[in-house]
Amino acid sequence: MTIKIPVSRPSIGEEELDAVKSVFESGWLGLGSVVYDFENALKEYLGAKNVIAVNTGTSALHIALDGAGIGKGDEVIVPSLTFAATIQAIIAVGAVPVFCDIEANTLNIDTAEVKRRITSKTKVIMPVHYCGNPCDMESLTAIAQEHNLTIIEDAAHGFGSTYKGAKIGSVGDITCFSFDPIKTITCGEGGAVVLNNNEIAEEIRRKRILGIDKDSWYRYKNEKLWFYEVTTRGYRYHMSNISAAIGLVQLKKVDTFIEKKRAISRRYDEAFAKMGGIKTLDIDYRDTAPFTYIVRAGERRDELMEYMAAKGIDTGVHYIPNHIHPLFKEYASSLPVTEKVWREIITLPLYYDMSEKDIDKVIEGIAQFFS
Repeated sequence: MTIKIPVSRPSIGEEELDAVKSVFESGWLGLGSVVYDFENALKEYLGAKNVIAVNTGTSALHIALDGAGIGKGDEVIVPSLTFAATIQAIIAVGAVPVFCDIEANTLNIDTAEVKRRITSKTKVIMPVHYCGNPCDMESLTAIAQEHNLTIIEDAAHGFGSTYKGAKIGSVGDITCFSFDPIKTITCGEGGAVVLNNNEIAEEIRRKRILGIDKDSWYRYKNEKLWFYEVTTRGYRYHMSNISAAIGLVQLKKVDTFIEKKRAISRRYDEAFAKMGGIKTLDIDYRDTAPFTYIVRAGERRDELMEYMAAKGIDTGVHYIPNHIHPLFKEYASSLPVTEKVWREIITLPLYYDMSEKDIDKVIEGIAQFFS
């Protein structure tokens, strides 16, 4: 049957179309001035020193690791309960993912478990701000400083969230965002690497366009229009003007998006607190820009998903832990909390354009199932 209420959906319209039309009319579709405008707007919003816009969030993670010099045999401590992109980026540079358990009440990385997994080969801690809920960055930073480690945040869920008054993106060493179709803001597809270290930032800028020292936009302003140099290993990861144009419009709306999703999440929390059989996560919405809304439904999770689907309500599971997937099984370790909670979690609809009627229908569906 056709799903009437999706689990997520972008909020895009005429303003985004007009912005893309302007790029079409300019004739410059690839990396150019609109991308730089988007980067500057992100710098201002995040309070960051360097922002490098790329074509996907996965590219952001990969190029951040590569730019930071992470390579063969280096260990990266990371939760297993994350999208496969996080782990693919780690193994793409030849590093080893060291799976870490999570906190049952937030599903964020457990800092005590991080300490237990540090070895002489550990180079990076990669926390994931699950659902947009910020990790304990203070504790993670203390651990990283003690052991001379780099923190590379997977903030694909975390755009717009804050930690102790500072935007995610201005807290850790390197932060990676995603702007895919269902993220807090979208570029259609896109991502960004955010950091304060100028030297690593310049290396990442070169790497995002095949290791070329100056990108095509600026080359056209030189006396020798044809000249360029390849100075490092690189990739075709740059963002296009088309994507950046969408992102610029979306960024103007981000606070409105966040407040609406916070209101829906609070309403869910309030309704589900009165019900048996379902457990909400421990999230402070004053700090969190909710990306997804996830609850634990115990052993009846799959049954609940089937029930909601029959009512025309889409749900999801975010995520199947990575150590369970065939490609990553060799890195598996004991993760008792992860093993338990992933069989209980269910993602409920959450997006800016949800109507009051849609919200009511989701709450009523859950209440009817557990009654």
